[in-house]
Amino acid sequence: MPISEKEFSVHFWGVRGSIATPGVGTVRYGGNTPCVEIRCHGKRLIMDGGTGIRALGQYLLKEMPVEGHIFFTHSHWDHIQGFPFFIPAFIKGNTFDIYGRIAPNGATLQERLEDQMHHPNFPVPLRIMGSTMKFHNIEIGEKIDLGDGVIVETGMLNHPGEATGYRVCWDNYAIVYATDTEHFADGIDQNLVNLARNADVLILDATYSDEQYWSKVSPKVGWGHSTWQEAIKVAESANVKTLVIYHHDPLHDDDYLDEVGKKAKEQFPGAIMAREGMVLSLTA
Repeated sequence: MPISEKEFSVHFWGVRGSIATPGVGTVRYGGNTPCVEIRCHGKRLIMDGGTGIRALGQYLLKEMPVEGHIFFTHSHWDHIQGFPFFIPAFIKGNTFDIYGRIAPNGATLQERLEDQMHHPNFPVPLRIMGSTMKFHNIEIGEKIDLGDGVIVETGMLNHPGEATGYRVCWDNYAIVYATDTEHFADGIDQNLVNLARNADVLILDATYSDEQYWSKVSPKVGWGHSTWQEAIKVAESANVKTLVIYHHDPLHDDDYLDEVGKKAKEQFPGAIMAREGMVLSLTA
């Protein structure tokens, strides 16, 4: 079924960070690594290509031919490892525009996706994919016009090796996808606040709790991820309506995430926990 020109919604296909975590302890929230689908005014935008993109690909086989825009925040494994299993990319007649920044070492996104599929890492190369793929090298601060009033804005995230946040805007609505990013110890990240300003939905890296982040036994300072408490500070400063706590730590099972959800909602009523299969609609 084609995407309605009146639709603006976000669908969660992978919400876990770092490594996929299948098993009985992650059934309710899901174990796939990052992938979010945004359906906006007849267009399909895909954020990241973690293992969640494989399930999205299975779903899209019912909607051939497929046209889409795929935005990568960065190329750490958990954000690209599902792309070689994204079946629509292998099928002739499908079309994808793929966006990402050049890495600090000079490698383009296309080169990094190709490297992932080189021997001995993978049995077939990226060039075997039969779909039409056009790669776009983007820069921080760039506004990407997808046509028909759909604009994607970009912002810098604080992550080792650098990462890009995206703000999808249409008809006075905005959805912001901001992972992976680490808060600053001496104050709030103003770049992140500006990207998220007055957003209807902010999907934000909140991998840890403050206690885990500052742990004396195994601190996570400098790992490139934030906490749910710091995510709430950003949501409040940016005046967002809904905060989606995202990029769950692989050690956090369903029961743990239930507790985080309760505590977060007490502090910020618009806070919800990301779950695989969850859909948020701005125009329903």
